[in-house]
Amino acid sequence: MAPRPASRMRQDSAVNPITRCSWARTPLGVAYHDAEWGVPVHDDTTLFEFLTLEGAQAGLSWETILKKREAYRKAFLNFDPARVARFTPARIERLLLNAGIVRNRLKIQSTVGNARAYLAVQKEFGSFDSYLWGFVNGAPLDNRRSSLETLPARTEESDALSRDLLRRGFKFVGSTICYAFMQAVGLVNDHTTDCFRHAFVGRKRQ
Repeated sequence: MAPRPASRMRQDSAVNPITRCSWARTPLGVAYHDAEWGVPVHDDTTLFEFLTLEGAQAGLSWETILKKREAYRKAFLNFDPARVARFTPARIERLLLNAGIVRNRLKIQSTVGNARAYLAVQKEFGSFDSYLWGFVNGAPLDNRRSSLETLPARTEESDALSRDLLRRGFKFVGSTICYAFMQAVGLVNDHTTDCFRHAFVGRKRQ
């Protein structure tokens, strides 16, 4: 996800300061920031998970989605697109009663539709990973931003990804959502240069 910037960076303590992106303020946010955000992902199941969660987050806070993440994994069968693609209208109705997820009909329906479109991409490209990373020529973009205030909401790359996903029948994949997705799965490294994760994520580049 692409958390909105705050004015300053965060330090854990005066004794052993750790500077991290200032949006990481809660235990869930810190854990996600320190372990996942910006790390290159090449596993198709994980990519489908993040694509689904980013779409679910539209209009909500990322903290809300992190709190619901385990419920999402259970509701959508660990984000196996082949199984989600077979969800029936009756199952969608049951999901609308699941308080553990975002009970938005369009978002739930889009997840099922996106799973079907996802399978089509896998069939065409061999994997969603191969398709996705083509939008950055196979390597993460290291933006080396000194301040979170300079983070864009969208870029040429996210515009291109959004247009192509929409053309393929995906929903909830506007350019802003796509850029958040790209940040989350490491197509771009948007940790600021003084964040302790910036250099680590850079070493994880593939």
